[in-house]
Amino acid sequence: MSIVFMGTPEFATPTLRHLVLNDYQVTAVYTRPDRLAGRGRGLASSPVKRLAASLALPVVQPAGLKEADAVAELASFKPDVIVVAAFGQILPEAVLRLPRYGCLNIHPSLLPRHRGAAPVAAAILAGDSFTGVSIMLMDEGLDTGPVVSVAQVAISDRDSTGSLTLKLSLIAAHLLQDMLPDWVRGKIIPRPQDEAGATYSTTITKEDGAIDWHQPAVAIWRRVRAFHPWPGCYTKWRGKLLKIIEAEPLSQEADAVTGLVVALPGAGLGVSTGDGVLRLLAVQLEGKRVMTADEFLRGQRQFVGAVLPG
Repeated sequence: MSIVFMGTPEFATPTLRHLVLNDYQVTAVYTRPDRLAGRGRGLASSPVKRLAASLALPVVQPAGLKEADAVAELASFKPDVIVVAAFGQILPEAVLRLPRYGCLNIHPSLLPRHRGAAPVAAAILAGDSFTGVSIMLMDEGLDTGPVVSVAQVAISDRDSTGSLTLKLSLIAAHLLQDMLPDWVRGKIIPRPQDEAGATYSTTITKEDGAIDWHQPAVAIWRRVRAFHPWPGCYTKWRGKLLKIIEAEPLSQEADAVTGLVVALPGAGLGVSTGDGVLRLLAVQLEGKRVMTADEFLRGQRQFVGAVLPG
C-alpha cells in the first residue's frame, strides 16, 4: 500500500515515524515550504521535513495544491491513501479523489467539537475534562468529514497546550497504526459528524496572550495553560513583558483592585482578578530566564503592592 504523508509541525512526526517503523510504504512526504526564522532570518525546515530527510523519504513542499501541475505531481506517487496531520492546507477536490482509500486527516479533538486551527488550546480554554484524537475521512469542508476512528484522553489540571499536544501526537500515531489495516479491508464504517455539536477554534495570535485581570482567576489560569508555549500569557512590569509561565486559581476573595499583586499567607505571590486570586508559580521577565515566583520576588522586592495593567 502506497502512502503519501502530509504534515508540518512536531505533532505530525510520531505518526510519520510509526508508519515507517511499521514498514508502510511512504512514497512521498508533503510539508510546507521552508520559512525565514530566527534572528539571522535564515530558512528553517519544518519538523516533518527534518524527520523525512533523516528517514531518506522524498519531500515535496508545494505552495499550494490547486494547480493542475501540483495535482499531477501528487498523482505520480500513486497513493492508495493520503494521511494528513496538521499539514496547513485545505485539500482541493481533485486531491481528495486521488487515493482509492481516501484522505485520512488526524485531528486533535473529539470531533465535531473544536474543529479548526487551534483545537488543543480551545479544549483547555473551554475547561473540557476530556479531549482526544479523531481520524476522519476528508471532504471539502473544514474538519467536517465522517469520523473513522477516535481515542479519548483526560485533560489534567497541569496540562498546557504543549504537554497535551505531545500526548495527543503519540496517541494519534498508535490510533492510525491500529485502524489503517481494518480501514483498507473495508471493516470500518465512517460515522457522520453531528453538526448540532460542532464548535470551531480560531487561529491564535500573539495579542491573545495579553492578560485581562478583570477576568476570573479560573479563566486566566486556563489561558496561561492554553497559550503555553506560544504566544504565552503576559502582562507588563516596569515597561517589560512579564510572562506567566505557570499559575493556579485560588478561591480566596480578591482585593477590590484588579491586577493588585499580593503576598499570600505563608509564602507565594498572587494577583487579584475579577473573581478570585491567581497564584503565580513561575514567571519570566523579558530578557530573563524562567524562574519561580519566589526567585522573581527576591530580585523585584517592589513587585508586591504593584498594580499590573490589563
